[in-house]
Amino acid sequence: MLDIHLPLMLFVLVLFLTLIVLLNNMLYKPLVKFMDDRDTSIAKDLEASKSFSSNTDELNAKADENISIAKNEAAGIRQKAIDDAKTLAASKVETKQGEVEKEYEGFVQKLISEKENLKNELLSQMPLFKESLKAKFSKL
Repeated sequence: MLDIHLPLMLFVLVLFLTLIVLLNNMLYKPLVKFMDDRDTSIAKDLEASKSFSSNTDELNAKADENISIAKNEAAGIRQKAIDDAKTLAASKVETKQGEVEKEYEGFVQKLISEKENLKNELLSQMPLFKESLKAKFSKL
C-alpha cells in the first residue's frame, strides 16, 4: 500500500522549513518593511498636509483682511473724488451764476436806458403826433 519513508519525510520537512526561513528573510520581511515604511510616509504626508491646510487657512484670512483693507481704501478714494468733483461743480455753478447775474444786470441797465431813450424820442415826436391827429380829426 502506502509506503512511508521516514528519511524522505524528514528531507521534505527540512526543505519546507528551509524554504520558510528563506522566504521569510528574502520576501516577507522586506515586503513588511516596505509596507511599514509606506504607512509611515503616508502618515507624515497627512501631517504635512494638515499643517499646510492650517497654513492656507491663515493665508486666506490674511488675504481676506488685505482685500477688506483695499476695499475700504478704494471707497475712501472714491468718496474723496466724489467730494472733490462736487466742490469743483459747486464752484463752477457759483461762478456761472455770478456771470449770469452780471449779464442780467447789464441787460436790465441797457433795457432801462433804451426805455428812457424811447420815452425821450416819443416825447420829442409828440408835437408831430398831435398835429397828425388834429389833421385826421379835422378830416372827419
